[in-house]
Amino acid sequence: MSDSLSDIVASSEPQQLATGFVFTEGPLWHTDGYWLFVDIRRSLIHRLVPGGQPTNEREDSGESNGLTFDLDGNLIICEGGNRRVTRRDPDGSFSVVADRFEGKRLNRPNDVVGRSDGILYFTDPGGRLEAPERELDFNGVYSVSPDGDVSLLIDDFELPNGLAFSPDESIIYVANTRAAMEIRAFDVAADGSVSGGRLFADLSSDEPDGVPDGMKVDVEGRVYCTGPGGHWVFDADGAHIGTIRLPELPANCAWGGPDNKTMLFTARTSVYSLEMTTAGTPIPVRG
Repeated sequence: MSDSLSDIVASSEPQQLATGFVFTEGPLWHTDGYWLFVDIRRSLIHRLVPGGQPTNEREDSGESNGLTFDLDGNLIICEGGNRRVTRRDPDGSFSVVADRFEGKRLNRPNDVVGRSDGILYFTDPGGRLEAPERELDFNGVYSVSPDGDVSLLIDDFELPNGLAFSPDESIIYVANTRAAMEIRAFDVAADGSVSGGRLFADLSSDEPDGVPDGMKVDVEGRVYCTGPGGHWVFDADGAHIGTIRLPELPANCAWGGPDNKTMLFTARTSVYSLEMTTAGTPIPVRG
């Protein structure tokens, strides 16, 4: 496996694709040939065809954040402001995937990924909720089965944020933001449950800005996660290969392009792309 950024990053410089936003997040590639990403503070989901200008995909999106697709290609949205995870159905309407656990409202769903059997996993930090608004006294990581059952998997994170699967889906990585500044790894069982939580990578740094947040994995098992100073890259054993520096601090990333080797970074007021030498793990689709 490559052990330097020069072996991993094919582009000489990041390309700014669009700018003028407040805080970009939730990048996602659609196989029809366009990117989706959110501007959280404006509650907008944007569509961007490479080489074009962004258009509004959805307005009043409930401070949407993490995005993914389910096995049928329906858009899954973490609506932090609305405190729920939703699905955009084929007719354009929105249905609730999860908004409560044991009868109590979720905090602020943040990021979401899907497994190849249709189980969805999402993080639910509560850091931006005032105490009187909180109905759950922990920050959780949950799964949602294809029939809609919501299960609490992890409840001891300070602030669970981005998450991603290893290429074979045997491990799920979860970014723990704020004081911990770490990525933790968990073994994933066939029934969707997790166990064996352990430190995968420590992102503590003297850099003044940047936290563990959005995260993706390539087909060789490298983990790409935002962090202090830029976008950190780790090998499959958790060794820090290097940090990708961008003109603005990134909050998330996504694989895309025709060969799934383009990485889009949502970075504060802009979105940037870099070409990589290795493809990213694809989003599962129904076979």
